[in-house]
Amino acid sequence: MNEQLNKSLDKLKGIGPETKKQLEEMNIDTIYDLLEYFPYRYEDYRLRNLEEIKHEEKVTVEGKVHSEPSLVFYGKKRSRLTIKLLVENYLISVVFFNQHYLKSKLAVNELITVTGKWDQHRQTITANHLQIGSNQKAQDFEPVYTVKGSITVKGLRKFISNALSQYEGEVEEIFPDSLLTKYRLLRRKEALRIIHFPKDREELKQARRRFVYEEFLLFQLKMQGLRKYEREHSKGISQNHDVNQLRAFIDSLPFPLTSAQKRVVNEIIKDMKSPYRMNRLLQGDVGSGKTVVAAVVLYATILAGFQGALMVPTEILAEQHAESLQKLFEPFGITCALLTSSVKGKRRRELLAHLKEGKIDVLIGTHALIQEEVEFKALGLVITDEQHRFGVNQRRVLREKGTNPDVLFMTATPIPRTLAITVFGEMDVSIIDEMPAGRKTIETYWAKHDMLTRILQFMEKELSQGRQSYVICPLIEESEKLDLQNAVDVHATLSQFFQNRYQVGLMHGKLHPDEKDAMMKQFSDNKIQVLVSTTVVEVGVNVPNATFMLVYDAERFGLSQLHQLRGRVGRGDAQSYCVLIADPKTDVGKERMKIMTETNDGFVLSEKDLELRGPGDFFGKKQSGMPEFKMADMVHDYRTLETARNDAAVLIDSPVFWEGEEYKNLRKYVTDTGVFSGEKLD
Repeated sequence: MNEQLNKSLDKLKGIGPETKKQLEEMNIDTIYDLLEYFPYRYEDYRLRNLEEIKHEEKVTVEGKVHSEPSLVFYGKKRSRLTIKLLVENYLISVVFFNQHYLKSKLAVNELITVTGKWDQHRQTITANHLQIGSNQKAQDFEPVYTVKGSITVKGLRKFISNALSQYEGEVEEIFPDSLLTKYRLLRRKEALRIIHFPKDREELKQARRRFVYEEFLLFQLKMQGLRKYEREHSKGISQNHDVNQLRAFIDSLPFPLTSAQKRVVNEIIKDMKSPYRMNRLLQGDVGSGKTVVAAVVLYATILAGFQGALMVPTEILAEQHAESLQKLFEPFGITCALLTSSVKGKRRRELLAHLKEGKIDVLIGTHALIQEEVEFKALGLVITDEQHRFGVNQRRVLREKGTNPDVLFMTATPIPRTLAITVFGEMDVSIIDEMPAGRKTIETYWAKHDMLTRILQFMEKELSQGRQSYVICPLIEESEKLDLQNAVDVHATLSQFFQNRYQVGLMHGKLHPDEKDAMMKQFSDNKIQVLVSTTVVEVGVNVPNATFMLVYDAERFGLSQLHQLRGRVGRGDAQSYCVLIADPKTDVGKERMKIMTETNDGFVLSEKDLELRGPGDFFGKKQSGMPEFKMADMVHDYRTLETARNDAAVLIDSPVFWEGEEYKNLRKYVTDTGVFSGEKLD
């Protein structure tokens, strides 16, 4: 950064000690900070034709006062001032709340300009801005800033104007001419002036476009730089295997790989062959075939002379994975073993001894895999399923069981691509975006609470064919604050409804893990036909015989969570159904229910969820790890985000970026992060 821009604020005219202190409380400490303090929105003062304006849209109109103002007082210090205004050929009403003093200023036939919200039905503008005389504003778009204390928007704009007058010439261009030309971007100096003082909407659009790309590119350069550094400073193992043997294994699978599965297998295998440690996230929707991909790459690590480990969050899921992998590997002489807390005594000691001796090729288990006494002979690949269910330390401990093994994280929680490439920027991301052929779509319906009897009759029809059902509730026990169906009450109701015909089980988060596993085992063995549960069944349960999912108070869940719940059914050959009982009060709630009935694509849903909830809410504000951008919006500017990420990846791997004079200013933003301590990456 230019040293001139690093100067203290009191170098500017009109900023004394008190003003300086208040600006510092707004995190504005230098001239640079002031110039970079961007507006959060713009007031649009363009004159509009009433015929073009939609209901409840903000508008500025010019017209003549047509009647004496009518003033009504109500309550303490509250008033409503109403006038008739002739705008072109329209006679409309204009209302000013709590501005009684305007009565003496508004005369009949006076030309005025008003800004406010347009009520099309009442033909009324509720005004929040008035100008006597014609609309002679300096700008059609006035920036609005967040201010504190005695600092006003008008005052702040004056300080910014002074700063631009004195220091605009010191603003350095950080982009090379090649980038500016490629994307037809404004120069930084010009864009900075326009952001604060735009002349028209098109000019503002171009300035914003420049800064959105800049913010995304700088962030992605840091992320891609970190990724390159991590990759090249964490020596891995180069795993080379016999391609023909791997093809023979793939050909032996009971069904052909989809194009998406083939693509991600190739991406993973390429990483495993490299001398750097793999750090890859595999995303795949419910039922997209991630387990088969895991089987193929585990076989590849065994062919290369190493062992593989698969860690999953629950015991029952570990058992299911062990069973399915054993069937695939058995014809090829591969030894699989299952390690959970249930494996004890002599059996456990023998298993650990065989693992250490290299007699076990693949170990599948829960967090029991990370216990101290678990030792591998030559661990080459670590796969963590539903990686967000394990803490960072748990994943790290498993990784340290070998000498820099390759690491693959898998998740069935579709993360919008915009978030995946931002939050997991230091990881490579593979996506299975295609479902296996022949998989039946789960039919999803949205119903109201008064239709419950009909829904239960439909459920009984499924049960009578030997099928099973899930019933999901948002709460365990009754809450005085929330009028929601709770698992305990629903269990009692359904036990009564299906009395002597079907067994109804109850599962929730307050149960001990052993009790949960026992309950799931009973459901898996069809000893229980209806399982009433909270969202603990969201991940890691595979009961192909379950064909019906009922979700109470579905508006309480996010789209991604509803999709995960729905994914518990539809795992067998029979047609499956999901019924969402909801009486949403908000438009967002209604939109969620509508979207759920329209698509089964988890990635489409996750993008919609992101649009409805925003990035902070998607992950939860505290642990989101989301970067805060001044100008860019990851949801609406996602195409620019993708472009910036691709550009950053090319630049980071290019010698020209690290050595070329034209990239000098841009390079500083990567090396100044402290990650590289100024060293050049080879």
